[in-house]
Amino acid sequence: MIGKHSLTVIARTATATAGALLLALAALPGQAAVAAPVVFQLRLTPTGATAGAEVSATLTVLSSRCQTVRSLGVGVRDSAGHNLDFPGSASDVRICPTGVTFTTRARAFPAGTYTQFGFYRDASGYHNLTGATLTVRPAAVPAVPTVPAVPAVPAVPAVPATAPPLGGRSPVFLEEFSRPLDWGATWVGTRTSAYEYGDHNPKDNKLDQLTQDAVTVADGAATFTARPGSRVLENGLRSWTTGLLTTEGSAQGFKVRTGDYIETRVQLPARTGAWPALWTWKDGGNEVDVFEYHPDHPDLLELTNHVRSGSANYSNPRAVAPGGWVTIGVLCGAGSDDWYVNNTKVYSDRTGVGSQWSAYLILNLSVSAGRYHPAPDSTKPITFAADYVRVWR
Repeated sequence: MIGKHSLTVIARTATATAGALLLALAALPGQAAVAAPVVFQLRLTPTGATAGAEVSATLTVLSSRCQTVRSLGVGVRDSAGHNLDFPGSASDVRICPTGVTFTTRARAFPAGTYTQFGFYRDASGYHNLTGATLTVRPAAVPAVPTVPAVPAVPAVPAVPATAPPLGGRSPVFLEEFSRPLDWGATWVGTRTSAYEYGDHNPKDNKLDQLTQDAVTVADGAATFTARPGSRVLENGLRSWTTGLLTTEGSAQGFKVRTGDYIETRVQLPARTGAWPALWTWKDGGNEVDVFEYHPDHPDLLELTNHVRSGSANYSNPRAVAPGGWVTIGVLCGAGSDDWYVNNTKVYSDRTGVGSQWSAYLILNLSVSAGRYHPAPDSTKPITFAADYVRVWR
């Protein structure tokens, strides 16, 4: 039975924004299968509210395999540990790898900082999911006439509930950018073997100088910011400090492999010189470009398999545009790599990566040096945003 709240099954791989999760769901060779399905939290909102104003919580979860839990809800604790849960938990909820979204009834909170978390109850008892901070602002803040108002930062648009491009898969890597980056454990941001000098790579027509603080997380998205640097590179050009995330060298050392589906949702940059990409790399190659983008070709995504030579330029001004959000994924198959844009297959290379392929993930914002695409036309910062990076197997 479901009370006065809403419950929606997500008809896609999952919805955006939860904690950085690396899920080892498949049993290792020679081991028994997982004894029971496990529930993971993908999204919990809101992250902020105003004192005295009623607000509802929305929780998105998925399970390693389908199961029905006795109840699903959202708990809240104040700094003293007092229970201030959102009312209206759901009963007998079916949770599968495709995910489910649940909305509580509304309540108001006093000003302060709280810990909120999803929870569920199964036959073995209650289980708390990943905690997140809920900041409740005072109801009124005195205005300062001499200081101009700061425009609000727009929230990441919600992912529409569309049909998943691939079924019958479970998540093995979920980075939702809803909390600070897990440097060292999940991500490395200061070096990659794909760059000739580790932290910069001028021979690849890049002005990049990697710095960890060029990637920040807020409002459910990671923002990569490139700025003019002080270093003169080996090609005689001045560097730009910029950001890169790679699983190579991290404690978890996550690698994608043949048969995996990689997907991201990004906001494409508009500034000249921007060169964002999601790609793979290992042992001097194994590169598959989920996408590359250059604002001088504003409606075009470059889709490339460097392992077995397959590529396409996908052009669609309705889906691909500077400042717009777009979902891009690739199924890395043994005999064919299949690319999807906004859940529609747009290209198959019919070459694939072979049965033994594996590689690390790289998501970054490079800055073009001008040989193939224009270099920056001013010293203003260049930004690029990502909503999530997910891998399904």
